[in-house]
Amino acid sequence: MPEEVKEERWNRFMQLQQQISAERLQEKVGREILVLVDEVDEEGAIGRSMADAPEIDGAVYLNGETRVKPGDVVRVKVEHADEYDLWGTRV
Repeated sequence: MPEEVKEERWNRFMQLQQQISAERLQEKVGREILVLVDEVDEEGAIGRSMADAPEIDGAVYLNGETRVKPGDVVRVKVEHADEYDLWGTRV
């Protein structure tokens, strides 16, 4: 199979996957989810929902949240989503 055909099919597949992911994550906006904190720095915390695998799935960003530590599980209200990640505030 020609490389350009492979690449075109791959690009179509990835566009469809991004659309599906964005729609699924958009459904979480306004809801509360449990988040496992993975990292914390001066800008805030980064974690993942209990259904997400590290290094494979998207992240949950808690901008400005520095009162947590890695390993904490916190309740977060999701405020924004894109194709792969969520942003929210600890409740």
